[in-house]
Amino acid sequence: MVLFGPSGCGKEFYDEGHKSILEVPQWLKEYGLDAYEYSFGHGYQMSSELAVKAGELFKINDIKVSLHAPFYINFANPSEEMYMKTQGYIYTGIKFLRAFQADKLVFHPASCGKLNRKDALDLTKKRFEETFNKLDSEGLLDGLFLCPETMGKSMQIGTYNEVIDLCKVNSHLVPTFDFGHINSIEQGALKNKDSFKRILDYSIENLGFDKTNNCHIHFSKIQYGLKGEIKHLNYDDQMYGPEFDSLAEVLIDYNLSPRVICESMDQMPHDALIMKKIYHKILDKKIKL
Repeated sequence: MVLFGPSGCGKEFYDEGHKSILEVPQWLKEYGLDAYEYSFGHGYQMSSELAVKAGELFKINDIKVSLHAPFYINFANPSEEMYMKTQGYIYTGIKFLRAFQADKLVFHPASCGKLNRKDALDLTKKRFEETFNKLDSEGLLDGLFLCPETMGKSMQIGTYNEVIDLCKVNSHLVPTFDFGHINSIEQGALKNKDSFKRILDYSIENLGFDKTNNCHIHFSKIQYGLKGEIKHLNYDDQMYGPEFDSLAEVLIDYNLSPRVICESMDQMPHDALIMKKIYHKILDKKIKL
């Protein structure tokens, strides 16, 4: 079953007078959503005790939780000191997954910096092997998935081909397909079912059905320029894509059950619900045929 939810709760949650993460689970359930991504993008600024309390409430309300690791993770930074910090961000993320009773940690793989793309990608892959195989051998990944994300800017490591290749390194690595990012890098190429099939077919061919079925999805419309992503937009934007309808059809045709997280500019729950309704409308129509 495809699950839908927001990354954060946007201004609607706060406009209603809510403030605490402990209020989010019931609010989302009443809203009609069943997934949530909590972002530690700017650092792990939460106590373990609060994370445990929140995790219990998400479980009670049957909301599946994913976490986003700090944005400044970079497996291609030439500095060994910064590489150790990147490893630390992953280790801390795993601790918070356990506290939240969550199962997926989304993270940005790398940036090229002053390296050429091949050298940056080779270094990223080498460090993926070191980091995730070590974590796996220590038993720290049991029941968990680490989800490198497709990226939206030309100097970032994270085309869908690169992410899929990196996910071959360990069985606990599954892709986060950010289709807004992919659309930005590819200058608006995601226009129909075939354009989404191209990506998911490549994943199934290289990672197998199970990993593809368990992928994480970010979806939002994004303004882009020649170097890729500029800013996230809300789903009612008429100038930039992608549209969710085509992806929904492919997910149904392929019988895939990922978690779809909406990353709209400021109305994430509202737009996540739109996507959920689009998906179920298409599914109901196909069932009746």
